[in-house]
Amino acid sequence: MRRRTLGADTGGIEVSAIGLGCWGMSGSYGPADEAESAATLHRALDLGVNFIDTADSYGDDGHNESLIGRALAGRRHEYVLATKTGMVRRPGPDGTTIVEVDGRPRRIRSACEASLARLRTDVIDLYYLHRADADVPVEETVGAMGELVAAGKVRLLGLSEVSEATLRRAHAVHPIAALQSEYSLWTREPEATVVPACRQLGVAFVPFSPLGRGFLTGTVAGRDAFAPGDWRANNPRFSGDNLTRNLALLRPLEEIARHHEVKPAQVALAWVLSRGENVIPIPGMKRRAHLDENVAAVDIELTPDDVARLDAAFPVGTAAGARYNPEHARWVGR
Repeated sequence: MRRRTLGADTGGIEVSAIGLGCWGMSGSYGPADEAESAATLHRALDLGVNFIDTADSYGDDGHNESLIGRALAGRRHEYVLATKTGMVRRPGPDGTTIVEVDGRPRRIRSACEASLARLRTDVIDLYYLHRADADVPVEETVGAMGELVAAGKVRLLGLSEVSEATLRRAHAVHPIAALQSEYSLWTREPEATVVPACRQLGVAFVPFSPLGRGFLTGTVAGRDAFAPGDWRANNPRFSGDNLTRNLALLRPLEEIARHHEVKPAQVALAWVLSRGENVIPIPGMKRRAHLDENVAAVDIELTPDDVARLDAAFPVGTAAGARYNPEHARWVGR
């Protein structure tokens, strides 16, 4: 497995060129099988994928962190652990789940202690602010996170889905090692803002959903195929007319995949990996079969013509529909 570095200018930690996003192991894309999730985590380490990404808000009551803590007990020394805080889930009055953002220093400190306990570890390698709190200056939040570094409970700090301005403000308070944001062939907006800033500041750029939330695999034919609980059923890009328009984008990706005798998903990942040595994608995976396919993408060498063709086929803004519905979009890019 090839390696890349988180926060090369901040002490740095070497990680696999792709990581393992674990959100799907807690039901976000329909029901998950815990035994298969655990087997996928172990298979990842066996293949050299040592960058594991979770969050305290994935699943009820920190389910995802607890799963990782249980599943990988005894192998903590083999992987780099990233988790996130700042999003809070609570029961709504009608049985639904309400998600809010809380970046208060007191909450950051207590959340870190809870994550350490669930993850069964003494230190978090990379601690992200999941979303910036509009009511709390990022300097205060990151200052509290920096105290966790000083206390030896966290090694490096990161941010998720923030603006370039917020990245720079946070970096002035404490070095930021990584910025995580959605980035793929059909979500290229970060190229104009945070990607150049990361390169300038020596910050690793960590794309989540580098396969377009499964769309770029070429296997999403319609919303009817989504399992109960799959959040894509309410996502604008997967709605009727938008999905029809988006499916028409896939032809060049599929043709390049056939030429290389690989899967469309592997080409899409290879394209993300080609964007720079500071780019470390974390495709979400909850099954070993998908893991094995994605790991193989690390060794795919796209030609300059391949890259140019994909760039032309998926220009910024080409996807039909917004990335999030209004409820979730209000937290992005602060």
